[in-house]
Amino acid sequence: MTTLQSTPQTLMLRLDNLTVQRDEMPLCEGVSLSLAPGRICHLIGANGTGKTTLLMQLAGLLPVLQGEIDYQGVASLPVQPLYVSHQLGIHPSLTVAQNLTFLLNLYGIAPQPSDIDAALEWVGLQGFESVSSSHLSAGQTRRITLARLYLLSAKITPLWLLDEPFTALDVDMVARMEQRLLDFARAGGAILMTSHQPVGVADHVLDLSEYRV
Repeated sequence: MTTLQSTPQTLMLRLDNLTVQRDEMPLCEGVSLSLAPGRICHLIGANGTGKTTLLMQLAGLLPVLQGEIDYQGVASLPVQPLYVSHQLGIHPSLTVAQNLTFLLNLYGIAPQPSDIDAALEWVGLQGFESVSSSHLSAGQTRRITLARLYLLSAKITPLWLLDEPFTALDVDMVARMEQRLLDFARAGGAILMTSHQPVGVADHVLDLSEYRV
């Protein structure tokens, strides 16, 4: 069992003997994890071990056929985790500001124009508010999905599930992202994330290769 030191009363997320499966085919079995507030866990594993699949299970987007998931001490999702996927979910016919507003609305946030401006400045998209998202590069589109992190707090979304958040980002933006992850964790949030790049701010690693079928 992979455990981040904590007591059961303080756990943000607990996985016990979880099977990660694609359709009916198990990829990993017996996956266990205890993730406390303030922790950042780097989810790694060889291709095909189901890293994205596990995140989707934890986000409630795929079923769990075997094992237990407790979120904040209960076997349900009382507060929807933030799930940021490499499958972007950006609508090309909407402007940058409209897409970001929609992503924030999903978590009950109605941002003010000043909030949108600040978040887009943080990801280097200042001045792009009214630009159609269909005109952006892959890296710029990726930044729209990440801009919401600037405005989401641990009180709103205590658990972040991030799938390859550093993809298509330059060195400066990766540094900003790592600082934001640290700030979020220090405020009591918890993060489980995948990345093919090293994650300097992670304080633990969960390697799915150890559980491969």
